[in-house]
Amino acid sequence: MANVGVFLADGFEEVEALTIVDLLRRAAINVEMISINGSLKVTGAHDISVNADSLFREGAYADCDMMFLPGGMPGTTNLAENVELSNEIKRFVKSRKYLAAICAAPSVYGQLGILEGKKATCYPGFEAKLVGAEILKDNVVKDDIFITSRGAGTAMDMALKIIEIFEGKGKADEISKGIIYKV
Repeated sequence: MANVGVFLADGFEEVEALTIVDLLRRAAINVEMISINGSLKVTGAHDISVNADSLFREGAYADCDMMFLPGGMPGTTNLAENVELSNEIKRFVKSRKYLAAICAAPSVYGQLGILEGKKATCYPGFEAKLVGAEILKDNVVKDDIFITSRGAGTAMDMALKIIEIFEGKGKADEISKGIIYKV
């Protein structure tokens, strides 16, 4: 079974994070919500608080097959400023593990220089922060180990792409049909 870590920082975009968590869990993919804050309680950009499953400093991400970063502000900034998280992202690249991000969050990868030569997408206005990437305007872009998406309105598409990667197109179609999405 695949393991996906959803990394949360205060100011995260709730729709993006929770859509991914919900749909992946429906597909029986193990999802760990990981707080990079000092506490399990993380408050989103629209003042919705959630309780993460674990704290970053506890190392629950070590067994993850994919790291997912939701966007939102100042959540994306908080993710980008966390040195330990940046180090873990670089470790994922070296280990050839999947790195996914949506909205403004692909800029975290871009600013680390790891999108060089890759196709990617992001929330309009953040393109310059995807350093070295070929920018596309597709809802979801997968290139090698990177999966990027544009924003809250594309979170369903991104979740279904992640399900497809780990569980196949049939499972993604089953989940899509079950939630009455693009049927």
